[in-house]
Amino acid sequence: MIKINVLLSNIAWKKYLREPQIFINKKISKINKREKKKILFLCSLVLSNTKEIRKLNNKFRKKNKSTDVLSFPFYNKNQLQKMIKLKKEVYLGDIIINLNKIKKKNYNIEFQNNFNKLWVHGLVHLFGHLHKKESDYKKMHKVEKKYLDILNDE
Repeated sequence: MIKINVLLSNIAWKKYLREPQIFINKKISKINKREKKKILFLCSLVLSNTKEIRKLNNKFRKKNKSTDVLSFPFYNKNQLQKMIKLKKEVYLGDIIINLNKIKKKNYNIEFQNNFNKLWVHGLVHLFGHLHKKESDYKKMHKVEKKYLDILNDE
């Protein structure tokens, strides 16, 4: 089971997602119904802006530029596998999403779809997937697609 705690760092998000926690809870419940994981996976989702995400990107990745999503996994993939064997509850890490990048991408068209793609991408990173190599990208994309298909299945 996955549980995401939504933190609103920028009030402008309310214009696009009136109740961000409720929105995420509904989406996650769809995934949880299909996945039926025995362990509880926890993470935080921070809804942010360009200035804040740029600071984080610079501080932790040494890239002094803005981005659409950042993920900060608490464990690497091997550590996570060990934790899954030992615990019933695992904190995965944090996801930060930049409102301004979503707005710029499609000029407010399909805002929720773009938002879903970003938080799912971040979540998949927290599960240990990377996309530095082409083979890793394909694996990660497959997992993202599986989750997005669940979300889009009405």
